[in-house]
Amino acid sequence: MPLNRDHTPSSHVAAPARPPMEPAEGVRRIKLRPHEMTAPVTATADLAVIAHLGIPRIEPESWSLRIDGLVGRSLTLGLDDLKARPKTVVEAVHQCCGSPFEPRVPTRRVANVRWGGVYLAALLDEIGIDRRARFLWSCGLDGGDFAGAACDWYLKDLPLERLWAGGVLIAYELNDAPLPAEHGFPARLVVPGYYGTNSVKWLWRLHLAEHRADGLFTTTLYSDASDTAEIAAGMPAQRPVWAIAPEAVIVAPAPDAVIAAGESTEIWGWSWSFRGIERVEVSVDGGASYRRAILEPRHGWAWQRFSLPWRPADRGAIQLCARAFDVDGTTQPQEGARNAIHTVNVAVP
Repeated sequence: MPLNRDHTPSSHVAAPARPPMEPAEGVRRIKLRPHEMTAPVTATADLAVIAHLGIPRIEPESWSLRIDGLVGRSLTLGLDDLKARPKTVVEAVHQCCGSPFEPRVPTRRVANVRWGGVYLAALLDEIGIDRRARFLWSCGLDGGDFAGAACDWYLKDLPLERLWAGGVLIAYELNDAPLPAEHGFPARLVVPGYYGTNSVKWLWRLHLAEHRADGLFTTTLYSDASDTAEIAAGMPAQRPVWAIAPEAVIVAPAPDAVIAAGESTEIWGWSWSFRGIERVEVSVDGGASYRRAILEPRHGWAWQRFSLPWRPADRGAIQLCARAFDVDGTTQPQEGARNAIHTVNVAVP
């Protein structure tokens, strides 16, 4: 398959004209800190806005999505074509994995929202999948310069087998309303359980291929270095940032809260991962010991609430910690990772 200069598949398909970009440079607006994430479903106005290359302003009448590559037949859809198909609503965690230049720094940019759209697997069933297809490439209409490198389009990829775990949408709604421009209008890819960088906004093309896409946001950035033990076990030196690792954040008490000794208090928060959380443990002594929290069951791809009743007996500065374990027993590292254990300092006078 021939490639153009930003490594997207050409296949003699004319690229769309670049829509106006407003702004035409990166956008980074962070709205909520963990103690502000009190709502089970995050309001659209409270979502972080992260756009490396700016925000395209797209006229819906001129927009289309093309699906091609290793398929039985190519398919081009307009927004009305998508809306004419059965709509599915998926509630899911949506998490930014943090800066690609500081992959070991936790940022806790996470939300839980409702996406409305069409199952991608159903669209692929319509057109057929070639047995050689192993990866799905997705292209957004945003392009430009990022960190001194130029790219024509924002390009990501993911293993095609992820579709069979369910929930992957071509979404045109967010929280029961049309997508705002900042979040991908008129349509975007949504991959529940994968970090947000994989859910390409302002989507214009999907391409099925035998191999991974080679590009700035696939094999250069958003790739984690494997440790020595992983490499010795046969893992590649670089691993793509795909599935969300287990994580928990404490919502309450808030940082620097003052809690009376002997007062009954609830420590609570949210936990999530690609595979789902099996248990959450909470520490009230800075991680020296942990107690198992009450954990609500998982519903689809949404985050899970945990809680622990606490009546502090000791006075002074106290550090609270929470750690999540997924269904495979994987937990959070103490430090040095994007999902490092979350801590909150409170005072008991």
